[in-house]
Amino acid sequence: MKKIIIILMLLVAAQQVAVAQIGQIAAMRNKVDDGYNFWLYAPNEYYDYDDELFPVVIFLHGKSLCGNDMNRSRKYGVINALEMGLHIEALAIAPQNPGGSWKPDKISRILDWVLENYRADPYKVYVIGMSLGGYGTMDFVETYPEKVTAAMALCGGTTLRDVQGLGTLPFWIMHGTADQAINISQSKKVVSDLQNAGNDRLLRYDWIPGASHGALSRIFYLQQTYEWFFQHDKQRNPDEVDRSIRITQSDMDNAYRNLNTHGGQIVTVNHLDR
Repeated sequence: MKKIIIILMLLVAAQQVAVAQIGQIAAMRNKVDDGYNFWLYAPNEYYDYDDELFPVVIFLHGKSLCGNDMNRSRKYGVINALEMGLHIEALAIAPQNPGGSWKPDKISRILDWVLENYRADPYKVYVIGMSLGGYGTMDFVETYPEKVTAAMALCGGTTLRDVQGLGTLPFWIMHGTADQAINISQSKKVVSDLQNAGNDRLLRYDWIPGASHGALSRIFYLQQTYEWFFQHDKQRNPDEVDRSIRITQSDMDNAYRNLNTHGGQIVTVNHLDR
């Protein structure tokens, strides 16, 4: 009987660990004048330390998630990856674009608001976007390169003619060769412009053989993506780009399988304590 009780206690403890909270997320509506509504995620570590600054990851979604229903912007990307078991010790911002091109000024105002109101590290700000969000990433980084530590643009391009600001920080461009939604030429043009100007020292780029437009969404769910971001710090190594961390087709194929889907859960709250 005692053995049965012990086994039951162990099962209960295991279940409690399985549903441990890994962070909190709140919908920030009408918080920033002339900005977007956005989701803000804070890991549990944020509440464990009162004086530590945390990195910031900004996720810019694609056209399919545009609208006014904020839950749409959680269908894929960084927030969805966190919900599926990814764990990163960073604040995550996921704005929702109601429609049209991403506006760099609106994104900038959100970042400034988070830096002012939360323990966010201004020297560790990372941006990642896909499709329309890939365009948004390039446009935002080109407009405000001084605000970004490192960035990654997936199957996108840019609406801007001058892309030289992208060469001033670690920037990783990825595009699938079989992308029928946004032709790979859009990314290749940016790479070519930086190379022709001799401004590609901090640039990385990968053309994924046979990858479709949607295939690159798996990159949001890879631990390597965030490990690469966190290798960069504007104070410590502003003029270096990490080339040791790689993302392979095999990594992408196993992205969902490798998630710790029982590692915890995000708690949705009305307000994140500052």
